[in-house]
Amino acid sequence: MTDTPRRDGARPAEGPRETAIAEISERDAAWLEKVHAEFVAGFRVMRGAAPSVTVYGSARMDESSPWYALAREIGARLARAGFTVVTGGGPGLMEAANRGAFEAGGRSIGLAITLRNAEPPNAYTTDHVTFKYFFVRKVMLVKYATAFVLMPGGLGTLDELFETLNLIQTGKVHRFPVILVGSEYWGGLLAWLRERALAGGFVSSRDLDLFLIEDEAERVVRVITDWHRTHRITDLSAQALERPASSLD
Repeated sequence: MTDTPRRDGARPAEGPRETAIAEISERDAAWLEKVHAEFVAGFRVMRGAAPSVTVYGSARMDESSPWYALAREIGARLARAGFTVVTGGGPGLMEAANRGAFEAGGRSIGLAITLRNAEPPNAYTTDHVTFKYFFVRKVMLVKYATAFVLMPGGLGTLDELFETLNLIQTGKVHRFPVILVGSEYWGGLLAWLRERALAGGFVSSRDLDLFLIEDEAERVVRVITDWHRTHRITDLSAQALERPASSLD
């Protein structure tokens, strides 16, 4: 098949299926092999993990924080409900969620990242893998999730929140529950979204329906189990949709 010439005389860029590895630089080919190896490592760890719930949260909260206790309870309740608990594998609230699942006898997975001066992965996982590339790690955190639980956190947690909402909004992944834990913490963000982003026409009311705010561990897990039961999910990993759903119901 011959490409239709562009008016400026340039040929259209070839797609991935038309570009052989031999046609890219050795440096890029070597990088691609590293990325491929990380994906394979992630797929191996996540094999059989469904149904799983990904829990995000600050690495800076220690065991004395009430948020730590709450994340630990959520992890335990999820494990007892039959869900694998997946986190970024670090300390703080990630550790708390892994710890709750681990102590409840459930599967507890940590998907860590190599960072300068970063602490080692927490000790409360049944399986873990450490990635070099953030984007590979992000795929693993999203691909197998039947729900997201977001504890209070910083830039990394906010990054995951808005990227996931965008993926759902644009229909790139199936709709699933996105639950922000702690109205005290997340209330200001919700107010800004309503008073600035929504009022200014930058987002729609449907966009604000893509997530929930809850305060109690029991309620968080009930939302997830009800969603799981109502939708009779068989393929429990997030996959492409033709268009986004309009609501959680």
